[in-house]
Amino acid sequence: MKQATKKVGLALGGGGAKGLAHILMLEAFDELGIRPAAIAGSSIGAAIAALYASGLKAHDIRDGIDALTPPLRGRLTRRFFRKDVTGIIGRMDPGTGPRGLLRGEKFLAYLYKSLHAKNFEDLEIPLTIVAADFWKREQVVFDSGELLTPLKASMALPWIFRPVVHEQRVLIDGGTVNPVPYDLLPANCDVTVAIDVLGTRARRAGTRPTLLDGIFNTFQIMEKSIVEEKLKRKPCDIYIRPEIVDVRVLEFFRRDQIYRQATPAKEELKRRLAKALA
Repeated sequence: MKQATKKVGLALGGGGAKGLAHILMLEAFDELGIRPAAIAGSSIGAAIAALYASGLKAHDIRDGIDALTPPLRGRLTRRFFRKDVTGIIGRMDPGTGPRGLLRGEKFLAYLYKSLHAKNFEDLEIPLTIVAADFWKREQVVFDSGELLTPLKASMALPWIFRPVVHEQRVLIDGGTVNPVPYDLLPANCDVTVAIDVLGTRARRAGTRPTLLDGIFNTFQIMEKSIVEEKLKRKPCDIYIRPEIVDVRVLEFFRRDQIYRQATPAKEELKRRLAKALA
C-alpha cells in the first residue's frame, strides 16, 4: 500500500454495531492503494482504527469481525444472556446495574490479541483515541503509551460497558464528547476524511420507545447534535455518512444488512478520495 502524495487523515466515529460500516470505508482506501497518514477514532471507531493502524488490511478485519459476529436468528434478548452464546456476545461478561450491563473485558482481550501492536508507538499509522472523563465531563485524548486501556475507555458506553479507571480518572465512551473526532487529526493533513456511522431510525409516529431504545437513542441524539455543530464550526474535507437504518447499538448480528447499506457510501468515498487526490 502506498502513501498518497497528499497526506490523508481519517476519523472513524462511534455507533456500536453500525461501526462495522467502517470496514467498508477501509476497503475503499485499500482498493485505491491509499494509506492514511493518521487516524483518529472514537468508541468502536477507535477499535477498528487500532486494528487497521496496527497493519491489518480491511479484508483481514472483516474476516476477523465476521468470525466474531455470526448472524443470529430469533429474539436477541433471549440469546444475549444465554451462557452458550458464541461469537462477540459470548465474549462479554454479564454485569449488573450502573457498573455496566456488559463488562466487556473478554471481548477486548480477544480484540487485543488481534492487534499487531501493544503500544501506540508500535503502530504503523499514528493513532489518536478519544474517551471522556465522567466526572469532569471533558474529552480525554490518547496518542502514546499502552493501547488497550484507551481502547477500553473509548468503548465504555454507559450501562453497557464498565467504566475504566485510569490515573484517578473514570473514563467512558468517547462518543459522549467527540463522536467523530476529525478535529483531532494532525494539522499537516492535506485532506481530512470523517466517517459518521450513527445511522438513523425510521419514524414511528406516536410510538413510545422501549427502555433500551430510550437510553441508546438519547445518546445518539446528543452525538448527532455534537457532530452537526462541529461541522458548522470546523468543516472537514470529506464527510461520509452511510445510510444505516434501524440497526441498534448491539445488533452486530445484522452485519450483512450493515455492509449492504454502507456499500453506496463506500463508492462515494472512493469517488471523492480519487478526486481530492488527483
